[in-house]
Amino acid sequence: MAILPIIETPDPRLRLISKPVELFDDALRAFVADMFETMYDAPGIGLAAIQVGKADRILVIDLQEPDPDDEKGEKVIRTPRVFINPVFSEQSEEHSIYNEGCLSVPEQYAEVTRPAEVTVDWQDEFGKPHKERLTGLLATCIQHEHDHLEGILFIDHLSRLKRDMVLKKLAKMRRAA
Repeated sequence: MAILPIIETPDPRLRLISKPVELFDDALRAFVADMFETMYDAPGIGLAAIQVGKADRILVIDLQEPDPDDEKGEKVIRTPRVFINPVFSEQSEEHSIYNEGCLSVPEQYAEVTRPAEVTVDWQDEFGKPHKERLTGLLATCIQHEHDHLEGILFIDHLSRLKRDMVLKKLAKMRRAA
C-alpha cells in the first residue's frame, strides 16, 4: 500500500468528469487500498479517485466513529466503505446542513445544504452491485464525494462571496506556509 499525493484546488484535474470503472481486478483493489491509506493519513473521512489523480468513478468513505468503550476517547471504530460507479436513484425533499471541508481545499470549511437522505446504487471492489438508503453524515459524505466525480467541489455550492472568501483564506494560508 502507498500514500498517494492529494491534488488541491485550483488544479484543473479536479474539474474532470470521472469515467465508469469496467475492470474489477487486483489492480483496482490495490488502488482502493492505497486510497484508504491516503485518506486515513490525511486525515479525512472520504476520498474520490480524482483527488489522487485518477479520473475513475471510485469513492472511499470511513466516518471513523469514536469507540464508545474507549474512556480516553482516542480510539475510533473504522467501517471502511467502497463505492464504485455510484448512482443516486432517489433523494429526500428534506435537507440538512453540514459544515463541510475537503482534502483538496485544505483547512477550509463552510456550511453546505444537501438532501438529508439519498438512495445509492453502486458496485464494490469485486463488481458486486449494492443499493442502500443513506442518511446522516454518510449521506452528506457520499454526496460530497460524488460531486468530485462530476468535477464539482463543495465550494461550488457556496455563494460567490463565500467561495471567494474561502479561496482567499486558502491562498493566505499557502503564502504563510
